[in-house]
Amino acid sequence: MRINENNYVDKAEKVIKELAEESKQRNRGRVDMVTTSKLRNLLAMTADIYNQVLTWQSETLSDELNGRIEYLRIRFVYECGRDDSKRKVRNFVEKSEVLEILKEIKKSKKNYLLFSRYMEALVAFHKYYGGKEQ
Repeated sequence: MRINENNYVDKAEKVIKELAEESKQRNRGRVDMVTTSKLRNLLAMTADIYNQVLTWQSETLSDELNGRIEYLRIRFVYECGRDDSKRKVRNFVEKSEVLEILKEIKKSKKNYLLFSRYMEALVAFHKYYGGKEQ
């Protein structure tokens, strides 16, 4: 997987730092990334699945849970499309490699829990490095 227990926090910080710097260059020193509320919506969908995965007894997730994870991928793609003119969500999704990481979960409970923590780290660093509400 692109992330693991040892690198997901550093990777999240790097992604958000890069997005903040790119935003500052485009906006005369002002940070204007994807909004915190947009990220929180995506995190809420992630957390909903997380709660079910956490209580799952087996290390291999069911087809139903895997289907929900696949649907989560579609929701990320949809949000990219909705924000097409400004490309803030798309830039976030591409830099963070969220779609690729979701593909790599492959019914693994451990991988999904790691992905969920990565999403939390992205939201936390987004707020820390100047992400704003809209």
